[in-house]
Amino acid sequence: MGLSLSQTQTVAEIAKLLYKFLPGIPHPYADQSVSFRGVAHELKLDEFWRKGSKLPAITNLLEKTLEFKPEKFSTLIVEVVKQGIKYRKGKGDEITKEEIVELNRLLLELNIKIPELCAKSFLDSLPLGNNSDSNYYTSEKVRVSEETIKQLKEEIIGLSSLNPQERGRAFERFLQNLFDAYRLKPKAPFRLRGEQIDGSIELEGHTYLIEAKWTDKPVGIQELLAFKGKIGSKATWSRGLFISYSGVTEGSIEAFSKGGPTNLIVMTAEDLWAILDEEMDLGEAIKLKSRHAAETGNILIRVYELKSMYKIGRVNSN
Repeated sequence: MGLSLSQTQTVAEIAKLLYKFLPGIPHPYADQSVSFRGVAHELKLDEFWRKGSKLPAITNLLEKTLEFKPEKFSTLIVEVVKQGIKYRKGKGDEITKEEIVELNRLLLELNIKIPELCAKSFLDSLPLGNNSDSNYYTSEKVRVSEETIKQLKEEIIGLSSLNPQERGRAFERFLQNLFDAYRLKPKAPFRLRGEQIDGSIELEGHTYLIEAKWTDKPVGIQELLAFKGKIGSKATWSRGLFISYSGVTEGSIEAFSKGGPTNLIVMTAEDLWAILDEEMDLGEAIKLKSRHAAETGNILIRVYELKSMYKIGRVNSN
């Protein structure tokens, strides 16, 4: 059936990102495997490597592998990174942590997660890029025990087996436990003048009202507008955190941003799992999402995108 438009676009972005990792074809006297053509040969993907300009050749290799031999796609990416580490180090231009974080983000758009590339030990071993000082972000990281993280993961996994009514209440309890673990002073759900607010948290003096949704389908702009209305009817300094486990429908974020200023941000299941995998502290994620929304008007940016945008400096909190 071929790749979807979304997949094609994401693959094109991955090809651009990987462009500097390796030469298209090796020097005649160099190690033949240290090139895109060499990697394709080693993995028996020669049929997908075509002669000509480098970027179209890389894009074709990725597209055809994903379409016709998807079982080899992750292996292809890993091998490019492995060979790229050797190649770039030899040139004095090492692959950076930011580049791999961005690669992981793009792979997630294809519903692909490669454990080797996401491992904290691997990411921490990579040098930081030359981002400007304005992109260096220092925060206090709250220590959450391994046992608590494990319990939270088990709790959220168990929600899938519940019926919709039970799952909604259980999802709220999970979020209460999550916020409590990260010391965000959660308040239980409450009702005002007939409208339900799924609780609130406090972060650096700011109060965030919470709306939590676990539905089979992504939420649309109407749900976002309804929550915006709830926040607008409260104190002017109130902020909103909309948590949709299934995400938001395509186009809703852009349409919502055109509706004027707002003071809410969105978090999805992908963000929750990134936090539970300790990619970023929960409070840190909320602050950076709020900062990004203030600067750009975009209320939904993934944790993995935030990690690629900012150098994170942390002070552990006991």
